[in-house]
Amino acid sequence: MSSKRRPETTVYVRITHQSWQQGKIEGEVRANNYEWQFKWRFRQGKLIVEPSLGRALIQEPLGRFLERFDYQLEPGGDYSFTIRAQI
Repeated sequence: MSSKRRPETTVYVRITHQSWQQGKIEGEVRANNYEWQFKWRFRQGKLIVEPSLGRALIQEPLGRFLERFDYQLEPGGDYSFTIRAQI
């Protein structure tokens, strides 16, 4: 049995704008040296992450985080979650 630990990366999320009427949450996300802006249109199930550099690494885990905690997220709030990957 290998004693190697799986790689982990802590992802930090800041909510900058939220509108339940318009069905959107916007914010910033960063992990290691990457930073992105995101717009989540939750009524349409659409998540936009920019810039494209590294987007494939973060889009799916960020989407799962937003879906799980959407009602607990507030503008100005800082949140974090851990993914089992090295970014």
